[in-house]
Amino acid sequence: MLAQQTDSLLHFKLLFVGDVMQHKPQIKAAEIKANQSYDYESCFKYVKPIIEKADLAVGNLEVTLPGKPPYQGYPQFRSPDDLAKGLKATGFDVMVTSNNHSNDAGKTGVINTIETLKNYGFYQTGTFKNEEERSLFYPLIVHKNNFELGFLNYTYGTNGLKTKPPTVVNYIDTTIIKKDLALAQLINPDFIIVIMHWGKEYQLNESKTQQKLTTWLFENGADIVIGAHPHVIQPIKQHPSSTADEQHLAVYSMGNFISNQTKPNTDGGIMVEVELVKNTKTNKTNLASHHFIPVWRYVQKNKNGKRKYFAVPVSAFENGQEQLLNMSATDKAAMKYFAKNTREHLSKSDGVEREVSLEEVKN
Repeated sequence: MLAQQTDSLLHFKLLFVGDVMQHKPQIKAAEIKANQSYDYESCFKYVKPIIEKADLAVGNLEVTLPGKPPYQGYPQFRSPDDLAKGLKATGFDVMVTSNNHSNDAGKTGVINTIETLKNYGFYQTGTFKNEEERSLFYPLIVHKNNFELGFLNYTYGTNGLKTKPPTVVNYIDTTIIKKDLALAQLINPDFIIVIMHWGKEYQLNESKTQQKLTTWLFENGADIVIGAHPHVIQPIKQHPSSTADEQHLAVYSMGNFISNQTKPNTDGGIMVEVELVKNTKTNKTNLASHHFIPVWRYVQKNKNGKRKYFAVPVSAFENGQEQLLNMSATDKAAMKYFAKNTREHLSKSDGVEREVSLEEVKN
């Protein structure tokens, strides 16, 4: 998609999603031929038209891609490479890989995850094969449609699994982050986006630590802060910048994009669309608008007991349209409950929903 141009203004749409997870039942559901081939494209067919319309779509890959079986879910995620293939076919452009599961498949997992993503054409950052690659390619700078965007990515930890040399996982360390942000500012991209793996799991509101760190990130050059890890949706908040006519944006947690988690509020998440506008005369870029789209994890069960997982944009399948997905009464109630809670929760912050029509999803 080309950035739209009006007079001296260029528009650019970023899209972010929450945690891309693969528990054992999901791997089994996607299996075509045991340990050899898996279908993930169908999981995302209802969100694909939305994702493809973004100029740049970004996901948080919270699994490793070790390149060979055994594949497994929690507690140490090892997924088939076909997951990357399915995400690329869906329209994703960027995958960040610094999270508490980065080291689940050891050094080989870190390296193969990076290589697989890059082989499928992704921009990738957050983990590195060695220090040399980090020094050469970090911060990640993406050039597209007359925009230059900087991406940084960090995690609070890796579940006690040490990073084995020469691989590198970016941890949250303000001394290092400050240097990285200073380097990003020297490169002078139009916008700097920091994606943080942080917070307390299953907590619906951000912690004081998250708030404090967000303020610090903005003070040190970040324009947008995107959060992951809690597996539930946390508030969206605008923060004033040093320039009175500008706003920074913090999305503390987008919840789960797709998973098999069953704890309260983990059965879905949000996609966040952010529109940037650049004035080509002044070369100044501002945050123009932001919206969220609730996405629910639907598990379709066939008569033979086979499962299929779908990421479903709720607003396209409400008010009677649920029948198009052959939802049971229980599933309909669960999706409505998720949607109601999400809307009420985000209405207390700076979240603004964009409703998705059935026609948009079909196109």
